[in-house]
Amino acid sequence: MGGHATGVSTRGWPARRVCGIAGVLSLDGAPVDAAPLRRMCDAIRHRGPDGDGYIERGAAALGHRRLSIIDLAGGSQPMSNEDGRVWVSFNGEIYNYPELRPQLEARGHRFSTNSDTEVILHLYEERGARCVDDLRGMFAFALWDERTQTLLLARDRVGKKPLFYGRFGAVLVFASELQALVTHPAVETRVDTAALDEYLTYGYIPAPRTIFSDVFKLPPAHVLSVRPGAGPDLPAPQRYWELPYTPKLALSEGDAREGLLSVLDEAVRLRQIADVPIGALLSGGIDSSVIVALMSRSSPGPVKTFSIGFEEQRYNELPFARAVAERYGTDHHEMVVRPDALAVLPKLVRHYGEPFADSSAIPSFYVAELTRQHVTVALNGDGGDECLAGYDRHVATVMAQAYGRVPAALRKGVIEPAIKLVPDTLPPGHRARQVKRLIGSAAQPLGQRYLGWMTYFSPAEKAGLYEPECAAQLGGHDAASWMLEQISAAATAPGDDLDRVLGADMRGYLPYDLLVKMDIASMAASLEARSPFLDHKVMEFCARLPSRYKVRGTSAKFLLKSIAKDLIPAENITRRKMGFGVPVGDWMRGALRPLLEDVLLSSRSNQRGYFRPDAVRRLVERHTGGGEDCSFQLWSLLCLELWHREFVDAPG
Repeated sequence: MGGHATGVSTRGWPARRVCGIAGVLSLDGAPVDAAPLRRMCDAIRHRGPDGDGYIERGAAALGHRRLSIIDLAGGSQPMSNEDGRVWVSFNGEIYNYPELRPQLEARGHRFSTNSDTEVILHLYEERGARCVDDLRGMFAFALWDERTQTLLLARDRVGKKPLFYGRFGAVLVFASELQALVTHPAVETRVDTAALDEYLTYGYIPAPRTIFSDVFKLPPAHVLSVRPGAGPDLPAPQRYWELPYTPKLALSEGDAREGLLSVLDEAVRLRQIADVPIGALLSGGIDSSVIVALMSRSSPGPVKTFSIGFEEQRYNELPFARAVAERYGTDHHEMVVRPDALAVLPKLVRHYGEPFADSSAIPSFYVAELTRQHVTVALNGDGGDECLAGYDRHVATVMAQAYGRVPAALRKGVIEPAIKLVPDTLPPGHRARQVKRLIGSAAQPLGQRYLGWMTYFSPAEKAGLYEPECAAQLGGHDAASWMLEQISAAATAPGDDLDRVLGADMRGYLPYDLLVKMDIASMAASLEARSPFLDHKVMEFCARLPSRYKVRGTSAKFLLKSIAKDLIPAENITRRKMGFGVPVGDWMRGALRPLLEDVLLSSRSNQRGYFRPDAVRRLVERHTGGGEDCSFQLWSLLCLELWHREFVDAPG
C-alpha cells in the first residue's frame, strides 16, 4: 500500500471511519425539524473533515461527519439496511468485522458495502440492543429503527468514544461533543452546581452529569433506547458489560507472560489495519514503548513515532523515547512544549466543552498536532497502568493490605511509635517519609485512601472556597459518594483491595479523565487514536490475572515489565515513572503568572458567585510565593473560569 510504511495490507477489510455524529428525535412523534442538524455537524467538522451526511426519517434525523481510514471511497453515512427501515450514524472502529460478516451472511443478510458500519445494522436486526455484545472495538452510535420507532444510543465498553444527549421540551438532541449539542436552539445551558462541585473534586465531571443541568453523558458500556410518546421522562440507560476480575486465571508465571503477550500482540496487529499512514505516540514509558516494539514486529517498514518533551528535565521523557526509537529504527519526530504553548488553552477549552482540569491535555494536543502532520492514525499506550497496576497508589494499596496483616501488638506497640519519630521536615521523596505516610494511611478505610489519592479539593478545602450562597445551592451535595460507589461497585474478588482500586480506576479516572483527554486532543487535530491495552479481550485477561502478577513487593506492573525486558531498553523499565506530567506549577510562578492572576483575580471571575475572592487570592499567593504547590487546584480554577468565558459569557 504505497505511502504508508507502517500500515498493514487492508484488501478485503472494512471501511472504517472515526468520526462525529449528531441527531435529533421528535418525542411527540411529529416530523423532526432537522434544520439545526447541519449546524451541529459543522461544530464537529474537526472530527470528520472528509465529508458529511444527513437523513430525515419522520421523527428522527441523523447527521454524520466523516474521517476516512479504510475503503476511502465507500461506506458513506448515515447508512441503512437493505429495506431502508433501519439507519445508523456510527463513530468508531469494529475490529472483529471479518469474523462477524460471514456469520451474518450465513443467516441471509446481504451486504452492499465493505464497511464495518453495516455490520452494526445487521447485528441489530438479529439481536436488537444486544448487538453491542458482539462488537470488538471503540464506538458510539445512534440507530433509528423506523419499524419500531426506536432510537438506540450506544457507547463502547470503556468509553473511548463520547456521546452526549439531553431532552428539551419535545426533542431529544445528541452529539459527539458538547460544543455541537449547544448549537441546537432548544438546548438550555444552565450550569449544574452539583456538577461544578464534582469537577472541583475530581478535575472532571463523571457521567451521567455534565456541567449543564439538562445535558447528560451516556456512560461507557451503556445503551439508551427511546421511543416517541414514551412519557415525560427519558428511560434510564442500561449497562451491558462489566469488566470481570473473577474467577482468577490459574496460570503459572510463564503461562501468564505468554498469555498477555499473545492477546496484546493480537490487539496491536488489529489496530495496524488502515489505508492511511499509521504511527505511534511514544512517551518513553513502558506501555507506549512495548506498543512500538510490537508494532515493529508486523510493520513492513519503519514505524513512525512521535514524542513530546519539556525543557524542565524532571518532566522530560524525550531521552527515553529516543532510546526506543533508536532500538527499532523508527521514523522519529519530537517537539518541546514551552510555556508559550498555553496560547492554545482557549481552543482546548472550546473543544472539551465543559471544565476539564488535566493539564496534560496541553502536551496531548501538541503531540496530536505533530502526529497529524505525518499520519492519520496513531497507536498509544493508554490503559496499561489501569490494566496491570502501574501507579504508586496500586503499590501502596498492596503494601497497606499487607501491613494490615501484621499482628496488632507489633503494629501498635513497636512500628507506629517508631514511625511517629520520623520528622515531617524530610523531603517528599525520602523513603522514611513515604513509609510514614503509608502507615498513617493504612489505618483509613480503602475508600477514604482512594479519595485522598484522586481528588483535587477536599471537602474542607471546598467549604473554605465557596461563597455561602453557592454552598447553600449545593444543599449538602456529597461529591465523594460517587467515587466511593465506584470502589464498591466493580466486579472484583472479595478482599482484594488492588482489584477494587483497579476497578475504580476503570470506572472513573480512565473513562472520564484519560480517555476524554485523548479523544478530544486527537480529534481536534483530526487524528484517530487507537489503544491496544483497551481492547476488551486484553482488559478481561488482565483483570483476571492474580494480583501477584501485577504488583510484587514494591514493583508495579510486574508482568508487563517481565515481558518488556525482551523488548525495550532496560533504562525504560527501571526509571522512575513520570506519567505525562506538565510543569504548570513552575510556569505559574513564572511565565504563566500574569495570566493566572489576570484571570482568577479579575472582577469578572469574582462576580461569578461561586468562590470567595479572598480564598482564591490566598491560594494564588500560597503557590506563587513558593511555599506550597497548589498547581492542581489553581489549574482547575483557571480552566473553569476560561470555560465560563467561552460557553457562558459568549456562547457560540
